[in-house]
Amino acid sequence: MLRHPMPASYRTLATFCLLLLAPLSPAAAQDTSDSPRALRFSWTRDGILTGTAGVLWISSETVFKDDLAPARCRWCDRAPDGTDRLNRLDRWGRGIAGNTEASRKRANTWSNVIGFVGLPLGMLGTQYAVGHSSGASGELFAQDATIMVQSAVLASVANQAVKFAVGRERPFVHVLPESEKGLTAHPNDNNVSFYSGHTNLAFSLVASAGTVAALRGYKHQAVIWGVGLPLAASVGLLRMGADKHYLSDVLTGAVLGTAFGVAVPLLLHGRVEDAPPSPTRQSSVSLNPMVGTQMVGLSGAF
Repeated sequence: MLRHPMPASYRTLATFCLLLLAPLSPAAAQDTSDSPRALRFSWTRDGILTGTAGVLWISSETVFKDDLAPARCRWCDRAPDGTDRLNRLDRWGRGIAGNTEASRKRANTWSNVIGFVGLPLGMLGTQYAVGHSSGASGELFAQDATIMVQSAVLASVANQAVKFAVGRERPFVHVLPESEKGLTAHPNDNNVSFYSGHTNLAFSLVASAGTVAALRGYKHQAVIWGVGLPLAASVGLLRMGADKHYLSDVLTGAVLGTAFGVAVPLLLHGRVEDAPPSPTRQSSVSLNPMVGTQMVGLSGAF
């Protein structure tokens, strides 16, 4: 993708992301039983939930964005007198941004290709292969894929709400003169930097695939994390290379995307046999005579 050697800041950030997020993998609780476990799933309920969230996400980005996105930044990283107040972490992270317009456009293109095409298809294919190797049927794969999409669209709806509410100015807009900020290619996209939607989507897909595999008890579930985490991290790095997001935007997207990817399968699609026990409890009563030199009585267990 990039013709120049990878900067040290790329390698440092990629390593940090993987070390930060790898412990969140449920692989430590891997179940190696022969047959995949059944999960709570309803085509009616989950179809409605996934479809509704998907419509909200897509329409907020395409139909209603002009109305929802802030025209002026609310989080501008500048003092009232115009002094730059960008924090040190994000200032350091901007070293990843391309030095030329061509390199930034190239990074932006690849972030879209990997984030919206390569990673989703790759994770679905990996999920199918891992499930198939454990004897999962086509029906189970369809359920797995729906849970992954459901996690991603719910994470994306939450991301859109935060973006529109926070109104953080994008890095490439931040450095423009005030008179030129309204002349960008997409002015309604200028103030939606926090937090990275591409990164959020990528990590929610990877985390949901890995969590579903853990719940099913797939034997080779570690493959999902091994393939998915580097791809998801690359999406975040490319968004920074395109000068579309700060490091804090990308890290927040990674953490919250992972949180949705883990929480949605666990909360909505736990194992069928893991349902809470009935509040009514069988009780047994046993009575045994006790005879002593100074006492006669009964002992029992209830």
